[in-house]
Amino acid sequence: MLVGMTLNDLLDYTDWERQKWYDWLRQQGDQVLKVSAGPHGDGRMGTVGELVRHIFSGEKRYVDRLAGRALTDTASIPTDNTEALFRFSNESRAGLREFVETLPAAEWDSPQDLKIMTYSLRTTPKKIVVHILMHEIRHWAQVATLLRLDGLKVEMHDFLFCPAMGGEFSRAAD
Repeated sequence: MLVGMTLNDLLDYTDWERQKWYDWLRQQGDQVLKVSAGPHGDGRMGTVGELVRHIFSGEKRYVDRLAGRALTDTASIPTDNTEALFRFSNESRAGLREFVETLPAAEWDSPQDLKIMTYSLRTTPKKIVVHILMHEIRHWAQVATLLRLDGLKVEMHDFLFCPAMGGEFSRAAD
């Protein structure tokens, strides 16, 4: 068990990560969202923008499932527009935070039956919420790799350097 680690720490980290990506993408311009995801994917995401939409769509749709709602259709969200993607990001994150804040404590460990693509899954809201955040962290690392392979310089996004859980960092003097 991680002593002192909370779900809010991971939410804070991914909020920080999103803000860094939003700032970087705005600075670079929407053309970077068209960088190819490469020829060896699973066919669902062909560009960086599609991968970014997938991050936010996953969050939105998992919360839909947990809340017993119809799945949000995210196909109309443009994958080549930073502003539109991050407006959707704000919506999906607000929904996740509301879910986390309002789910009764007794329900966090109550298994639910979910349908995810062609799979049936029996799991708890706690595991799904952790998955949502780990899914995002994993995919941001893929975004960074794709952009670096395309020749773009991407900032450091390590948890160690984010403000979640406190601490400070600065560049060391030579």
